[in-house]
Amino acid sequence: MSQDSSKPPSPPPGSGTGSQPSGGDMPLWGDQWSGAAPAAGGMGPPPSGNSAWAAGGATFAGVLLLVNGALNILQGISAIAKDDVYARVHDYVYRINLTGWGWILLILGAVAAVTGWGILKDAGWARVTGIVLASLSMLFQFMFLPYAPIWSVIMIAIDVFIIWALASYRPDARQPR
Repeated sequence: MSQDSSKPPSPPPGSGTGSQPSGGDMPLWGDQWSGAAPAAGGMGPPPSGNSAWAAGGATFAGVLLLVNGALNILQGISAIAKDDVYARVHDYVYRINLTGWGWILLILGAVAAVTGWGILKDAGWARVTGIVLASLSMLFQFMFLPYAPIWSVIMIAIDVFIIWALASYRPDARQPR
């Protein structure tokens, strides 16, 4: 009995493919057994942790952490040096002396710059540390909103990108070039 070449080969026994969300003969992400592309209108393969986008995003996140750290250091120094650099905000829930904010930003910036350098050097500890630091930076920038609202919103958006890029990158899954 010959097999019809217009149909994709059947999956291996016991693979339990079930019904496909695309409604067609082929899975939404393509036919994993024959290597065929998805049916017309399909979305293509999902991005993997070893794709060029993930690696480029992680490198860019390392650069952003390095630059963000340097900017936080400068922002912290300016708040420490002169307590009236930023506008005074009265009746704010998270009211802290600007000198205190300066020390927080200075320390967080120094650690972020070192972590960004570690990410660029592909250090294993740097990815997790980068995610933690970007999360802390988001929290502190939220608390700094009344003092520099536009800057804080931009930094929160950058921190979200850093978290996404570092969380989606899988350096152990890289394929040899």
